[in-house]
Amino acid sequence: MAERLQKVIAHAGVASRRHAEELITTGHVTVNGQVVTTLGTKVDTGDQVAVNGVPLSKEKLQYFLLYKPRGVITAVTDNKGRKVVTDFFEDVRERVYPVGRLDYDTSGALIMTNDGDFANLMMHPRYHIDKRYVAKVEGIPTNLQLQPLREGVTVDGRKLRRRRSKFCPAITAVNGPPLWS
Repeated sequence: MAERLQKVIAHAGVASRRHAEELITTGHVTVNGQVVTTLGTKVDTGDQVAVNGVPLSKEKLQYFLLYKPRGVITAVTDNKGRKVVTDFFEDVRERVYPVGRLDYDTSGALIMTNDGDFANLMMHPRYHIDKRYVAKVEGIPTNLQLQPLREGVTVDGRKLRRRRSKFCPAITAVNGPPLWS
């Protein structure tokens, strides 16, 4: 099955897809000994692909579950010098990246992998993979305060709708005594 060249380069762990596109357009990539500069070029499994003269080899697929702490960016790099999730994987030889996102001030479980097909399966809406988000708030929200969440919120210009929602009052108040037992 033929795949796009930039995807093959990314799966080999050489570069992200975006950087792979730069490598292709600037003449750093060969397929079967011929320089390729056209984006979208398809290659088959038997084709010999090289970047800067170094043949590609398929990297071992890796999967990690990271508990992302607050104060860490869910990104591979950050131009502001903040800590990113990949900082926890400096000893991992393969280039891993996060599946999904958690905000800077949010903590929680995050999958890290180098398997693009798996990442797409987990994130793309067409596959209907449920995700659970738990928000701890101070006090008990009213029905009026919860209504915008039930109707859906807009993120990056896209209206996101809830599939299910459930209000579960916390057993203990934030920085306070138990609400009930």
